[in-house]
Amino acid sequence: FKYPRRAKAGEMPTVTLQPPWPQIYSGETVTVRCEIQGGEGAQWTYEWRPAKLNTPPTSSEYRITVTESDSGGYSCRGKRSFSWTKWSDTLTVSVRIDTTVSNRPVVTLPGASVTLNCQVEHPSAGWSFYWYKAVPDLSEKSSSYELLPDGSGTAQDSYIIHGQTHTAGYVCRAGRGDPEYHTDHSQPKFVWSAGQFVSLSASLTVSPDRVQHFTSDSVSLTCEGNFTEWRVRKFSEDGRLSDCRRMMTGSTCNINTSKSDTGVYWCESGSGEFSSAVNITVQNDGNGPILVSPVHPVTEGASVSLSCSLKTQKILSNVFFYHNDKLIQNDTRGELKISAVSKSDEGFYKCQYSGRESAQSWMSVKGEQKHFMCFCK
Repeated sequence: FKYPRRAKAGEMPTVTLQPPWPQIYSGETVTVRCEIQGGEGAQWTYEWRPAKLNTPPTSSEYRITVTESDSGGYSCRGKRSFSWTKWSDTLTVSVRIDTTVSNRPVVTLPGASVTLNCQVEHPSAGWSFYWYKAVPDLSEKSSSYELLPDGSGTAQDSYIIHGQTHTAGYVCRAGRGDPEYHTDHSQPKFVWSAGQFVSLSASLTVSPDRVQHFTSDSVSLTCEGNFTEWRVRKFSEDGRLSDCRRMMTGSTCNINTSKSDTGVYWCESGSGEFSSAVNITVQNDGNGPILVSPVHPVTEGASVSLSCSLKTQKILSNVFFYHNDKLIQNDTRGELKISAVSKSDEGFYKCQYSGRESAQSWMSVKGEQKHFMCFCK
């Protein structure tokens, strides 16, 4: 008669994770395994921590489609005959809910190439990337996604769009594993193409027609074109993308301005047309001036007037005007007039009155063939 073998002191369990990813996302499938070194070929009974894995009959491995509740420490031990091994060291599993991707806007000249990047937090080997064009779906207040050519399961985390001739939004997502786990779609990255290829069928007008506004101003942003459905979108200073919903009346978004309304705005039609985008800056200093400058690019050869205004006084005198931080006018006039705009007039402008400066705004200059735009704070 032979007694069953007892666990030996040298038989040490170890918990392993397959695939051995440093970061796991909710919805991925992984395997936790209890391996006992030196105990190969023996009949083992296993005990796990956490206890939820101890539903009889216990196993040496578990395949888990993880959720956030599966985060924590995992350890195991084995028993044969009447003896238990020691507990293994604890393997810590961290499950995250989402990924981080870039969604900064890009401005290109018509026909230029643009490179999109998809970034996964805690990057590791094994990710494939999927690339889509975002198509506005106004009925759902969202967008649908069309897979880009050769945009399915690429090994590279970047995608080049050649010959960009129109404004569009793009998204990505990543996948890995078997069965393949997919992250959520990224926030859209908007590429605004400046120039003669900008759609003439969609436009955005701002009233009052200026970049800078005081707090609590009433500002209207109106979408124009041969479409029945519109939405106004905003890309804010902190990188968030939002819609004008509760304030939308027909094709007009009405805003009672606050500092959080500073951002880049544009229109989207139900058929996927995008307007050009405009900057809106809200002055946070109730006693400070604003620069009154045009929202849209100025055509070469045209005249333009810039002025400085207070909330309580619209017409000022003895105003200083600056172009790219260089003082260009300092006299009793309260207005800066440029009779024939040239490309050299493009740049940042600001005004100063009684020792207080406005924010600076970019004035774009467009020619016959090329329109240049800069989306700047």
